Amino acid sequence: MAMNKNTVLAWATWIMIIEGLLLIALGAFRYDEIAGWGFASVGIGFFAVAWVFNALKGRV
Repeated sequence: MAMNKNTVLAWATWIMIIEGLLLIALGAFRYDEIAGWGFASVGIGFFAVAWVFNALKGRV
């Protein structure tokens, strides 16, 4: 299976979304102190990067 640029960006988008969900879940359910806020904010950052990857599909 040949992977072009759009396929790579699609895979990267899905991986970033899954990783973001995992980080938000860690912040919400595992860590009750200040570290939980850090995990959740990094998870939201992963969503932002995934949004950029999704927007780049078809343009590069």
